[in-house]
Amino acid sequence: MTKEQIIESISQLKTERKAVILAHNYQIGEVQDIADYTGDSLGLSQQAAVVEAEVIVFCGVHFMAETAAILSPQKTVLLPDINAGCPMADMITAQEVRDWKKKYPGRKVVTYVNTTAEVKAESDICCTSSNAVKVVNSIEDDEILFAPDKNLAAYVARQTQKKIVAWDGYCRVHNRIYANDVLAKKRIYPGAEVWVHPECRPDVIDLADKVLSTGHMVKAARETSMQEVIIGTEAGIIYRLKKENSATEFYPVKDMALCSNMKKITLIKVWKALEEMKFKIVVPPDISQRARGAIERMIKI
Repeated sequence: MTKEQIIESISQLKTERKAVILAHNYQIGEVQDIADYTGDSLGLSQQAAVVEAEVIVFCGVHFMAETAAILSPQKTVLLPDINAGCPMADMITAQEVRDWKKKYPGRKVVTYVNTTAEVKAESDICCTSSNAVKVVNSIEDDEILFAPDKNLAAYVARQTQKKIVAWDGYCRVHNRIYANDVLAKKRIYPGAEVWVHPECRPDVIDLADKVLSTGHMVKAARETSMQEVIIGTEAGIIYRLKKENSATEFYPVKDMALCSNMKKITLIKVWKALEEMKFKIVVPPDISQRARGAIERMIKI
């Protein structure tokens, strides 16, 4: 089939299946183009919960589809590539959380949404990159366990009086963005602003004009009057930012800042997901209920 025929078939199957397609900001451009909604992981999961559809095709990675399934238990959630995982989410297991809590009895556990359902189920509350400081400050305790991203934990620790005990995890893409990468791009584009994700290393954050989640980067792109912006996150977001504001030039801080898992989903896989109703993401009810509690406590804040 041609690309046009695949897109047409996807459109027909969407109608037949009463489906919507959600795509993360890091997805390849042609997948973003066919999506009904594009955004960050939690925003898409919240969209899945309110949209009138029976089937959710989640173009992202496994933990994101799980979160959508947790918030929309009555809907069928499909992940077009079952091997689209998240190395950071795999850096901590539910058993490791339980063992960690035994070492720090009574401490509250804050987990990033970039974790498995089983890990969320062992947590007191979840957070996103945009609300992590607010979530941590909502907890009365002076010492808090934060997992799995040590870089996000370091970013939060700078903005709170609380002691943050961080798990030794990280995003491979953001952790491989170095201060020298920022300085090198600044030499090429000296008038550009630097926007980086809070999953970046502390010394990278020190060089930034703005520290923004992907959702906030999209919003900032619409509003900026800058002619040039250097972006310190997964390079796939550049496609979205250019669509939001064609008057500004957006440059990735590192051309190879790419998440291979995010790039696994293609138009063909989206079509097959709808055609064959695969791959269904199912979270066991007991885990789903406990994980949902941690997510909803965050949403209330």
